[in-house]
Amino acid sequence: MHIIKDITVKEEEVMQYFWEHGPLFVKQLVELYPEPKPHFNTLSTYVRSLEEKQYLSHDVFGTTYRYFAIINEEEYRKGNLKSVVKKYFDNSYLSVVSSLIKDENISVDEVRKLLEEVEASDKKEVTDNSKNSGNKGALQHKSSKV
Repeated sequence: MHIIKDITVKEEEVMQYFWEHGPLFVKQLVELYPEPKPHFNTLSTYVRSLEEKQYLSHDVFGTTYRYFAIINEEEYRKGNLKSVVKKYFDNSYLSVVSSLIKDENISVDEVRKLLEEVEASDKKEVTDNSKNSGNKGALQHKSSKV
């Protein structure tokens, strides 16, 4: 997994185009934008910055580059979530859930459903681990899911 570095809102917007459309030349990126389209040099600057931050890489085609994402959207989301939890919730997912409940962004019923899903996932992992190890006495269990 890559170390997720902070990117600006505009850089994240550019990344969305790469995640949705795959490899692109800067000229193609400009064409994908709605009117008023950003200037070629502006997008080129964002793309180079994203390459420096190791979100994008490129292939050479003659005298031009075709850029492609080297961090997928899911990896970015997970890294961003971990960063927020670490920065604002003292690295505690329990504090995140507690905050959501206190702010009424999540109901008690939704928390119950989440716990049921985690428990079901844990049971599946225990079953899968016992099948893979061939030794039912050596079950493994992940201790901190939430």
